[in-house]
Order: sequence, then structure tokens, then C-alpha cells
Amino acid sequence: MATGTPATALLAKAKVAYTLHPYEHDARAQAYGDEAAAVLGVPPARIFKTLIAAVDSTLCCAVVPVAGRLDLKAFAAVIGGKRAELAEPGVAARATGYVVGGISPLGQKSRLPVVVDSSAQAFETVYVCAGRRGLQVQLAPGDLIRLASARVAAISTAT
Repeated sequence: MATGTPATALLAKAKVAYTLHPYEHDARAQAYGDEAAAVLGVPPARIFKTLIAAVDSTLCCAVVPVAGRLDLKAFAAVIGGKRAELAEPGVAARATGYVVGGISPLGQKSRLPVVVDSSAQAFETVYVCAGRRGLQVQLAPGDLIRLASARVAAISTAT
């Protein structure tokens, strides 16, 4: 199951149970999480997207369901800041070491503070990007939270 991503290397090293779900990524797809949900046949509430945002100029990582939207105000409050805004794609890619659409909350180049939306805890397993477009990893939310050194909070709103 070698895929060569820092996320899968971290998972293997930690010896946690996980399943990789590769799929053929459509280069025309704009909403990567929606594409993964549709191709894999998984409810969008169970697939989580990884977003990089600046909270008072400090880069941080938010993990929210594809079916939702990051609540920037709530996210900033959890981090302990006043204002959050999504990072530019190039900034996000440089900070994480992953391409946009392939950013994983695991194995990032820089150790960014991570917050996972509390809705993840409602599922036995969740899906997150495994470090490249067209590759999702399914794992227990507790393992995701532990390996990402994440906080858990309500940071998403329904779309």
C-alpha cells in the first residue's frame, strides 16, 4: 500500500488501522471533496476537507466535512485569535508540502495547529485526503485527532 505520501508514512509508522481509497481524479474537478464523495459513494458529511487559514496572520489547519463550510469566526475563536481568512493556495501548498486538492491534515511539512470539526466524532471512521489528489484515507476519528495533535470543536456550518 505504498503511496509515497508523508501522510501514509505517518499512518504506517503509527501502526493505526486505515484503508486507502484511490480513485481516478478528474483534472476538471473544482470541488475535490465533492468529487471524492461522488466517486467513492460516501456521504459528504463523512468526508472531511483540509483547509489552511490564517488566524491573526498565523497559519492553521481546519478539518471540516465536505457537506459543510468552515465557520471562520468559530475557527479563530478556537485558535485563540480574532480573525481568520482562508490562505492563498500557494501559501497553503508551501506550508503543508502538499498540492491544493491533495492537502492532508497528516504529515504536513510545517506543524500547523489543527482543529477537527466535532462532527467527525459521530462516525466510526472518516475520510480525509491522504496527500495527493485522488487518494483518500479512511480511519477512526480518534486516530486522526491524535496523529494530527488536533483540537476538536464545532467549526463548520451547513451549506
